[in-house]
Amino acid sequence: MHHELTAAVTDALAGRPVPAARAAALVPHLRDNLLDAMAAARMAWSGRTRAPFTCGIVNAKSGRCQENCAFCAQSASHDSNPPVYPLVGPDELLRRAEILADAGVTRMGMVTSGTAPTPGDFEKLCDAARRIRARVDIGLCASFGLLKESQARALRDAGFSRYHHNLETSRRHYPNVCTSHGYDQRVETVRHAKAAGLEVCSGGIFGIGEDWDDRIAMSEELAGLDVDSIPVNFLTPIPGTPLADQPRLAPAEALVIIAVYRLMHPGRDIVVCGGRTGLGRYEVLIPSAGANGLMVGDYLTTKGAGLREDLELLATLGLRA
Repeated sequence: MHHELTAAVTDALAGRPVPAARAAALVPHLRDNLLDAMAAARMAWSGRTRAPFTCGIVNAKSGRCQENCAFCAQSASHDSNPPVYPLVGPDELLRRAEILADAGVTRMGMVTSGTAPTPGDFEKLCDAARRIRARVDIGLCASFGLLKESQARALRDAGFSRYHHNLETSRRHYPNVCTSHGYDQRVETVRHAKAAGLEVCSGGIFGIGEDWDDRIAMSEELAGLDVDSIPVNFLTPIPGTPLADQPRLAPAEALVIIAVYRLMHPGRDIVVCGGRTGLGRYEVLIPSAGANGLMVGDYLTTKGAGLREDLELLATLGLRA
């Protein structure tokens, strides 16, 4: 193994995140030596991170979002024809939580489209969380857009333990992805959730025109925000969105991204989410690349492999939570 990479693994095993400059310098070697990348990341994971876990999401309110994120099918600015429906009722949310928990899934994420929920929807989501926590043994994550600290406290008190809010990409590249709200608003939401005592799940989406400088910069920003979990998504180009013709990332490149993030965040959860099935036969290598979390089942507007198939994959790898 490359001597600089060996030093990086040593640091990660000791709980010392690999700094941005060192990680960037390792990228050329890792891209040319995928087995080195996976070996390094696997060692860093086995020595430092939390247990493997799974997360399933519920698209609790879909479509007609007023934001213009270039990758998203739910934006009203695009011609992507997503499913459109109002907030799902509490009985259905409870049913979905029971299905996931019965399958052994560790966490459930409730996701709503839009900048932020209306006051009425927000209270309904809190009520649903209280019902679920009283009856189902599953961790609850919320993904409701921009958030005030008072709202974050209300979510915590209702039974949510994590708040999900991606930065999506680097500060430099962000204006190429979204112009309807600013990067600092996303950072502020992460800070509000942390201040309220929630764990934070924040990462981004790769393959949206960013370069390695952007990937390293976002990783550095996430470290500065002290996030607890980092979701890694890979673009699935959706017809009708501005990124419809964007080529997919090569699977080996996707695995190197996971490995670099593991070295830079040795003690954090790294969960691979949207676009995972686009890796094809490389998908089974995701845990070897350093991820300890997997989103299972379907995604917001695209299909996954299926909950049963995902859990069978984890069991085959010996990684069932």
